[in-house]
Amino acid sequence: MGRNFENRKASILKTASQKSKLYSKYGKQLYMAAKGGVPDPESNPALRMMIEKARSEQVPAHVIDKAIEKAKGTGGEDYTRARYEGFGPGGCSVIVDCLTDNANRTITDVRNCFTKTFSKLGASGSVAHLFDHLAVLSFAGDDAERVLEALLEAEIDVDDVQCKDGQITIFVPAAQFYQAKTAVLEAFPDVEFETQEITFLPQSTTRLSEEDVPLFEKFINMLNDCDDVQEIYHNAELPAN
Repeated sequence: MGRNFENRKASILKTASQKSKLYSKYGKQLYMAAKGGVPDPESNPALRMMIEKARSEQVPAHVIDKAIEKAKGTGGEDYTRARYEGFGPGGCSVIVDCLTDNANRTITDVRNCFTKTFSKLGASGSVAHLFDHLAVLSFAGDDAERVLEALLEAEIDVDDVQCKDGQITIFVPAAQFYQAKTAVLEAFPDVEFETQEITFLPQSTTRLSEEDVPLFEKFINMLNDCDDVQEIYHNAELPAN
């Protein structure tokens, strides 16, 4: 079978590991969304959004159903949210969001990612002020003025509306995600969202040198390998190829 088989085997194992990580990530997030409200997507907008996001990333129905069923029971995992901030390779700003049932394990894992890549874990709030916490919605369209009008009528505090290449992207405060989405759907009932998320967008970027790139990639890969890490936000700008 030789090397080709070994390469293919390694690729299969890597893909399986990536899928397992993805399913675990959404399993926790769905569980938290269902546990934090009611385990019914019709009555729980946060759960409904998470289900839509999971489906868009091809998470199987049985993974989604299992997380929701688990939330219906008593007891279960006691996950808490944890956010870590710091400075990665090249001095870029980094925010790491986690869901954990063991805070000591999580902080140790995250700290190792920083330490082993010569990065610096900072105090809470050390870099968050360099990002805007926004809800982002994007969909096909070209009438940005009508979209803006619908949002303003719904009393949404719009941060920005962009229209480019037949795509409209709106940015609103994170707390107004559901109001903004509802306003868009009422004005454009046939809209299909290509992006619908709450994220941290950097106010400016830090350009990495060619020498910084391998260490930055190692840093991100190490964080992604941590079971409790859910999202990674950074302001790194990689050199153009």
